Amino acid sequence: MSTISGPPAAALHSLSPSDVHFLQSLPKAELHAHLNGSIPLQTLVELAQNWPSSTEPHHDIASVIERLRSGVELDDISDFFLLFPAIYALTATPSAVRRATRDVLDAFLKPPSNPPPGFTYTPTPDCSYIELRTTPRATMHMSRYTYLTAVLDEVERFPPDKAAIIVSIDRRMSEAEAAECVEAAIALRDAGRRVVGLDLSGDPHKGDVSTFEKHFKRGKEAGLGVTVHIAEAKDSSAAESRILLGWRPDRLGHATFLSREHIALFFADVPKPGIGGPSNSNASVIQPWDPKHPLHTTFFAAYRKHLERIQKESTEPEETRQTLSFHFDVDKGARRAALRDIEALIVERGAYKPCIEMCISSNLLCRTVRSLDAHHIQYYLANNHPVTICTDDTLPFRTTLLGEYALLLAKPPFGLGLDHDQVRRIAQMSMESRFGKGRLGTSV
Repeated sequence: MSTISGPPAAALHSLSPSDVHFLQSLPKAELHAHLNGSIPLQTLVELAQNWPSSTEPHHDIASVIERLRSGVELDDISDFFLLFPAIYALTATPSAVRRATRDVLDAFLKPPSNPPPGFTYTPTPDCSYIELRTTPRATMHMSRYTYLTAVLDEVERFPPDKAAIIVSIDRRMSEAEAAECVEAAIALRDAGRRVVGLDLSGDPHKGDVSTFEKHFKRGKEAGLGVTVHIAEAKDSSAAESRILLGWRPDRLGHATFLSREHIALFFADVPKPGIGGPSNSNASVIQPWDPKHPLHTTFFAAYRKHLERIQKESTEPEETRQTLSFHFDVDKGARRAALRDIEALIVERGAYKPCIEMCISSNLLCRTVRSLDAHHIQYYLANNHPVTICTDDTLPFRTTLLGEYALLLAKPPFGLGLDHDQVRRIAQMSMESRFGKGRLGTSV
């Protein structure tokens, strides 16, 4: 069991034993967990004790481990990426990769021997299924292909309905390196190994994503699922988001700062009256009758057409037509009809509902979301848009999947205060959004 503290721990502590049991009993999938960010601290300590300084270029491993032990403080999302050189140095050999992968999978898929200190619930597996993602690394001891086979050796100790991997492409990679990773993923999948998807990840301020488009297209054509980290930082480029959405990924990581333009142009969501957009983006008002909305002109033209039609077709006597209630009813009818036209346009245009991978503690601790009640998950839930709850990196964010689900169920200020049916539906959406579903030899 990972160390748990901060917002997820407070949410979990606030729940009744019956609520905790409810969360534990839900079948749920972990679909956004990075291998090297989820290695148990004790595993890193033990790897460091046996780490020869000649293995890889030296990094200040001891200080990084101490930071992780005491709790990482982040001022910006970019600070997060400074932790990884030391972790990479400790996992530079096939045996270290296997050890790290084994301990990560055990933390997610096996009941811990004891719950974390301060908790009294019965230990159960943190999730029913995991798609563990990792970036293949070439070191002086292994190729990228060898790295992936080391990870897969551990993943395949579990049944197909329990674990698979997603191959991540780091934004800082060259095109040749990205091509090598994608070809390795396809070759391993074709050989019957449990590779189910591709991911684009890494520091959101680095790289040119257009470099990778043809390689992700190649992977998708080969039958791999595609997920991308998108609009992760406040200064993420709108042009970049448009490029990534143009790939039509199956899932989106974070999507914290997607603009209302991108939501309107790509998603099959027709916002309901009174529902604002993601509060972290510039989408605070997204109704299609708002003059700033990209579909406003289309909506207003449809509204006027239906307003005239309803008035023309009305059989009400003249005195009724002069009343406020008549005009109110006509207005409502015209708005409903215009919304139906917008919905039909969205379907015709091929808009879709990619599952959004939500990492609540990660967003809070990286300060990309200012508070729990401002989290963009609420917009997507209100619009019946698929979401899945994930941990991102359990080690620095000191969370578990159970803790992340507690943030959904706990009453404010500790959580979002969703009810059991809403939380059950979110868990169900996570299982429905697995890349492994229908792609593995055994149905999951």
